[in-house]
Amino acid sequence: MVKGLLAYVRPHRRVLVLGGLLSLIGSAAGLSMPLLAKYVVDAFGQGLSMAGPLVWLTVAVLVGAVVSAGGSYLMERTGEGIVLGARRRLVDRMLRLKVADVDRLKPGDLLSRVTGDTTLLRAVLTNGIVESVSAAFMLVGAIVMMAAMDGVLLLVTLLIVVVVGGMVALIMPKIQRAQSHAQEAVGEMGAVLDRALQAYRTVKASGAEEREIGVVGEAATRARDRGLQVAGWTSLAGVATWMAVQISFLAVLAVGGARVASGTLDVSSLIAFLLYLFYLVPPIGQLVQGGVQLQQGLAAMARIKQIEELPAEPVSVAAPAAGRPVGVRFEDVVFRYGDDRPVVHDGVSFEVPPGGMTALVGPSGAGKSTVFALLERFYEHQGGTILVDGRDIREWPLGELRAAFGYVEQDAPVLAGTLRENLLFAARDATEEELRAAITRTRLDDLVERLPEGLETPVGHRGVLLSGGERQRVAIARALLRKPRLLLLDEATSQLDAVNELRLREVVAEVARETTVLVIAHRLSTVTGADRIVVMEGGGVRAVGTHEELVGEDELYRELAATQFLVS
Repeated sequence: MVKGLLAYVRPHRRVLVLGGLLSLIGSAAGLSMPLLAKYVVDAFGQGLSMAGPLVWLTVAVLVGAVVSAGGSYLMERTGEGIVLGARRRLVDRMLRLKVADVDRLKPGDLLSRVTGDTTLLRAVLTNGIVESVSAAFMLVGAIVMMAAMDGVLLLVTLLIVVVVGGMVALIMPKIQRAQSHAQEAVGEMGAVLDRALQAYRTVKASGAEEREIGVVGEAATRARDRGLQVAGWTSLAGVATWMAVQISFLAVLAVGGARVASGTLDVSSLIAFLLYLFYLVPPIGQLVQGGVQLQQGLAAMARIKQIEELPAEPVSVAAPAAGRPVGVRFEDVVFRYGDDRPVVHDGVSFEVPPGGMTALVGPSGAGKSTVFALLERFYEHQGGTILVDGRDIREWPLGELRAAFGYVEQDAPVLAGTLRENLLFAARDATEEELRAAITRTRLDDLVERLPEGLETPVGHRGVLLSGGERQRVAIARALLRKPRLLLLDEATSQLDAVNELRLREVVAEVARETTVLVIAHRLSTVTGADRIVVMEGGGVRAVGTHEELVGEDELYRELAATQFLVS
């Protein structure tokens, strides 16, 4: 974990070294003050002029303040750079994770890792490490100066500090464990809150505000309790440090007073020694705080590593390019979503010829949407063969494969941003003519004219300012702009009224003359004109044919058609 932390520091090492040097110079200026104070006391006792020692003391104060401020600024600036790099690296990894891994993770917890955990890295990698080095230098310097003044008093001080330091060292692992649990609790709280926000209208409509407030409140309480554990162990470490200095002061005062009384030690030396003793407080405190921050950073690093160690999809970007329609063939495909999950596809076999429209129909749970998930390689099938354009799907570079597809999901997601940004999301290089053609094709002209700023109108979070049917048409236009060789439509008409469904059927029929269209439909009226209909049930294919053929030959399809008043 420490090696992982240092990997974030490496790009900023020069600035960190400069900041560390400035901090060391500031510390050196601070170390000179007790010695200069001794000269002031000696000059006063001997009746000499105190102007010279006071001037040097003032210069040391000013130099220490200015240089320390410069070093602190560099540390903070570097810290922000480290956080930026960590967040970019983590977001890059998250967006390249496999769909299967993201499906089992909680969005709120992922956000917590990007925000909270990376912020902890800044503390440990700047203040925690660099300032600890500066504190160690100041501590060693103070000890050297104290040794030069009186070795006996130094031994008394070190004996107490070492004993208490051993106690603090035993506390540090407990702080790391407590901090790790606290960060997990914060992530759980974010996940619970994200759940409520994602279903905000459902929560309101169900009158479940109080219940959800209670659930989030319980998660917040658990986070508070875990945070209190961290605060308790941290406070104990801080109290131990404070007690070490206070006990050392009393012991030095007692032993030093006796040595002054016996004439073996000057009063000015005792005063300077006591000043150096109090100079031990900041560096010891910084070292303890650095140790605490290191434990927090290690806990944060462990959570970040959990994401970085997940397998990522290969970086393979291919620009969408028009081409001839592709065919698809499933041969005895077997798939399940996990070793402990039931089989979803159990020997699925069917063929989609290049061009035209093929439909997948069947009851819920038959495995229709899984066909699309396997084609997009969101998941890998465990058995059988999937061919795209006569080529095993695993032999396709991932970027090239997905660039050949246009995919419209069942819930037709629309992202926050303008209507133009959503339409061009999958085809950034589309021309204005191509954009207008896609808008006309999907009957979005009225929407563009109605919006106050036309294509530049923000559509709100998740497209909340659009109707369900408008979101579906936006998703379809977005897919068409990609000029796909295979268009995948998952329940593309589920939120359309009868008029818009008819229009969309016309659009799909027109598109099917240019490319391959594979449609999943529960509303059979959408696909009665399909060239081929594949009926799925129980993880397998039970029948293939046209609407008329299936009505006469397949009982399940005839039943589905009858329930939708397509046959008597």
